[in-house]
Amino acid sequence: MTESPASPAPLADPHLVFDPVAGDGPKDVVILGSTGSIGTQAIDLVLRNPDRFQVTALSANGGRVDLLAEQARRLGVRTVAVAREDAAPALREALAGQYGTEPLPEILVGPDAAAQVAASDCHTVLNGITGSIGLAPTLAALEAGRTLALANKESLIVGGPLVKALAKPGQIIPVDSEHAALFQALAAGTRADVRKLVVTASGGPFRGRTKAQLADVTVADALAHPTWAMGPVITVNSATLVNKGLEVIEAHLLYDIPFDRIEVVVHPQSYVHSMVEFTDGSTIAQATPPDMGGPIAIGLGWPERVPDAAPAFDWSKASTWEFFPLDNDAFPSVNLARHVGRLAGTAPAVFNAANEECVEAFLGGALPFNGIMETVIRVVEEHGTPVTGTSLTVSDVLEAETWARARARELTNRTATAEARA
Repeated sequence: MTESPASPAPLADPHLVFDPVAGDGPKDVVILGSTGSIGTQAIDLVLRNPDRFQVTALSANGGRVDLLAEQARRLGVRTVAVAREDAAPALREALAGQYGTEPLPEILVGPDAAAQVAASDCHTVLNGITGSIGLAPTLAALEAGRTLALANKESLIVGGPLVKALAKPGQIIPVDSEHAALFQALAAGTRADVRKLVVTASGGPFRGRTKAQLADVTVADALAHPTWAMGPVITVNSATLVNKGLEVIEAHLLYDIPFDRIEVVVHPQSYVHSMVEFTDGSTIAQATPPDMGGPIAIGLGWPERVPDAAPAFDWSKASTWEFFPLDNDAFPSVNLARHVGRLAGTAPAVFNAANEECVEAFLGGALPFNGIMETVIRVVEEHGTPVTGTSLTVSDVLEAETWARARARELTNRTATAEARA
C-alpha cells in the first residue's frame, strides 16, 4: 500500500512558537490529570519555578480527592474539576479541610469537566490524562487557542484528523519522552533535511524472550518495568510494546514523516530517548537519565528551557549504551500499529480501545499475556474498512471505540471461560 504524501506542515515543529498570551509574568497553566504520574511531576516542576509558571486549574478523575485538594491549596488554583460525579462530596469535604474558613475554588463535576477547564483562560494546557477520554479536552484546548502540552498520546492516536484540523502551527508541544526528544533533535535541521526518525524502546521486562517464552508471563512479571515507574496500563503497554506502536503513529501524526521512515530500536538503558537521522548522514540524539522532568519542562516552557528540570549525566563515569533490533515476531504490536496508522480514520481508535480492554482483562486474570495482542489483532481484522477522510467525526471515533471495547470484552470472556473449562 502506498502512503499519501506528507501534509505541508507538521503538528509539532520546534522552529515555530505558538504564543496565545504573550507576557512577562509566569505562564498560566492548566493541568489535566493532576493526581497521576505526569500531573504530580508537573506540579513539582511548577512549585520549583514560581517565577515561570502558575497553575490556574486542575482536573482529575476523582480517585484521589485528598491529593487533589492538597494540590489545589498549594497552588492556589481558581478551579478544580473532577470527572466522577460520585467523588464530588468527598472532594468538597477534602477542600474544606484544606481551605478552612477561606473561600473554596470553583468546583466542576462530570465527564465534561476536564474539557471545560481545558478551554478556560490560560496560556498552556498540559493534558496528562491517561486513555482516549483525553480526546475531548485536547480538542477543547486547541479550539480555545491554548498551547497544548500533550502527554495524552491516545487523543492524537484516536482523533488524529480531528486534532490536525484544529491545531495551528506550533500549537502542540509533545510531552512523551520519545516525542519530546524528536522535537528537540528536529531543531537541528529543516524538515527537508530529515531522512528518518528513530524511536527508542527499552524493550520492557521481556527483552530477548521469544513469543513461546512469553506464554506464561504473569501480571507481576509484566508490571516489573526495568527503567520506568508508571501506572499499570502504561507499564503493560510497555511490556507488549503497544506503547511503542502508539508512539510510531503519534510520530507520524506530529511530524508528518511516512511510516516507512520511522524506525524502532531497542535501547535497554533508556538514556537516548529518540534520534533523528539527517540526509547528510548525521544522527542527532537527545539523551538524559530516565526522568520525565525534562519532557514536562519542554512542554510547559518551550521555547525556553527550565534550569535543572531533569538530572544530567556524570560524564566522568564510564557507562555502556546498547542498541538492538526489534523482534517483531515476539512483539507484533509495532507492525500492527503501522498497519492501523496507514488505514487511519477510525482504525487507530479500534486498536487503542481493544488494547485497553485486553490489558484490563490481563490485569484481572481473564487473558494470558500473549492473548492481549492476539485479541487486538482479531478485533482490528473484524473492524473492516474504517471511516476515513474529512467525513470523520467525534461520534465516529466514539462509536468505533464502543464497538471495539464490546468485541474485545466478548472475546476475552470467551477466552477466560475456555481456560476455566480446561
